[in-house]
Amino acid sequence: MAEEKFDACVVGAGPAGIAAALTLARGGADVIVLERGSAPGTKNVMGGILYRKMLQDLVPDFWKEAPIERPIAEEQAWLTSGENVVKLGFRSEAFAKEPYNSFSVLRARFDPWFAQQAEKAGAMLINETTVLDVIKEDGQVVGVRTDRKEGDVYADVVIAGDGAISWLSKKAGLQPDRPFPAEHLVVGCKEVIELPREVIEQRFNLKDNAGMSIELFGDVLRGNAGYAFLYTNKESLSLGLGVMLNDLMRTKQKPYELLDVLKAHPAVAPLIKDGEVREYAAKMIPEGGYPALPHLYGPGILVAGDAAMMTNAAHREGSNLAMEAGKLAGRAVLEAKARRDFSAASLARYEKLLEQSFVLKDLRRYRKLPHFIARSGEMLTVYPAMANMLAERFLTVSGMPKGEEQLAMLKEMLRMRPLPRLIGDTWRALRAML
Repeated sequence: MAEEKFDACVVGAGPAGIAAALTLARGGADVIVLERGSAPGTKNVMGGILYRKMLQDLVPDFWKEAPIERPIAEEQAWLTSGENVVKLGFRSEAFAKEPYNSFSVLRARFDPWFAQQAEKAGAMLINETTVLDVIKEDGQVVGVRTDRKEGDVYADVVIAGDGAISWLSKKAGLQPDRPFPAEHLVVGCKEVIELPREVIEQRFNLKDNAGMSIELFGDVLRGNAGYAFLYTNKESLSLGLGVMLNDLMRTKQKPYELLDVLKAHPAVAPLIKDGEVREYAAKMIPEGGYPALPHLYGPGILVAGDAAMMTNAAHREGSNLAMEAGKLAGRAVLEAKARRDFSAASLARYEKLLEQSFVLKDLRRYRKLPHFIARSGEMLTVYPAMANMLAERFLTVSGMPKGEEQLAMLKEMLRMRPLPRLIGDTWRALRAML
């Protein structure tokens, strides 16, 4: 491996890296993928929802062969306060039929299949390989230094898809050489809880392999900014949460403790009853968004996916952004290969392609959202509590005249959040989302 030179070296076999490798291999490039885990998916963690469109562009009709779990036909949001919960939801029969909208997936099953698509196209995958540094010649990245006995790997272009804590992009000078800010990172943890298929379908009122996603806000996170989730798989449930790292530092709480709180909630406990925990995983997730984007390209190097802070919390998007960015990175490298020019000016084409796609347009649109979320822990407790108070009071027949009851509800609402703060919260939320 030390003596062979590749057209491209992809670091990380996640959605961004494999999408790049697949695009490159299909374009006739000689590409190698270096993965730190023992196999793709062993080091990769996400809640478990995969959108169709980006993957279909790479592998048409993939759902007919890919190890997906369930097409998501119903999405719910639960606002929790104490033992109470307000449930909001949407169900679509169209989402349960081809070509579908999204799927629940288990990365340990899905990622090896996705990597195989790149291998079938001609990419070389090397597992259990840690990339330690980039190799530069006259300021140009020309390869990477690994921990393997075979030595260094040389390539015309390196694509960094090495996750949220991307040391490779730092080594290449694409990010400032300082600690990653805590407000740009989310700590995610999840359990995969095994249950029989028929039990899952009975408890969640599902049929024909359709699935459900539930996201929970409020007291279940004990004042931390973030959300919890419960997704149905074929014969298991994915249960977990994502919490801002700066909030965990402030509250001194541990993710696994919050996970225990979630599992004990009266609305959740019956759904996971008698389930066997088969997997526990944790990961750092980037939430810095557009303001935290590194330089996306440099001489001989590109960065994509989590390594480039490409997540959209407003729409629960990460893997689809990564796949699109990986595909566009592969396309940019193929164009540079045709020109035999791998300078920063040549690879700037990657950023132009991202600008033309939804990736940078959406990240720019929601550029204020990460700052808003990082400081919204209190709001994510107050407003779910308010929603539950209003629902409980509205549905309680107390004998009080309705006009008096409604006035009491208004007074209680303003006690929980005075009018100036209500207006301020609304304004900040609108600015972050619009």
